[in-house]
Amino acid sequence: MTTDSSPAPGLVHPKTLLEMDEPDDAYLLAAEQQDAPQPYRRALVVLATDHPDELAEENSKLCTELLQEAGFTVDGAITVRLKKSKIRQAIETAVVGGVDLVLTVGGVGVGPRDKVPEATRDVLDQIVPGVAQAVRSSGQACGAVDACTSRGIAGVSGSTVVINLASSRAAVRDGMATVTPLVHHLVDQLQEYSV
Repeated sequence: MTTDSSPAPGLVHPKTLLEMDEPDDAYLLAAEQQDAPQPYRRALVVLATDHPDELAEENSKLCTELLQEAGFTVDGAITVRLKKSKIRQAIETAVVGGVDLVLTVGGVGVGPRDKVPEATRDVLDQIVPGVAQAVRSSGQACGAVDACTSRGIAGVSGSTVVINLASSRAAVRDGMATVTPLVHHLVDQLQEYSV
């Protein structure tokens, strides 16, 4: 069995850069690669609600559009009931399926059935508190009350980034704008250090 360690199409293997005679050539080639398109990334949206309605459908479409604009291929948007076991199962299935990002929407408030943060915590290997804090801060700045009062968390399970967002349209839109560059950075780190 052979392993192909060649880079993505259009990119040059780093070893090639080191073997170039002229340092300027290597610099120019590296600069070109920096502007290359983002690698293929997959995401799954998990909508947590006991009342699938127009808002859930709108959030599904909005998340899908924003993720696609951010360079993700969206494997799907699934709706699960606000039951800890169902939420955890949806996240675990996505992680096992190898997606780069699981984005949960809803179930992060203080209501008795809002169990998304607890279900997420059960699945995570590492919590990345700065991501959730950035979402709350930007939500507060834009006036998305449910975003800044969210108990949502973010972290890593295996090689998958998992992020909880509140369910209002403003929270989703602002949250996506905030987390997109952070997610790309985290996925890059996970891929760099994966065995």
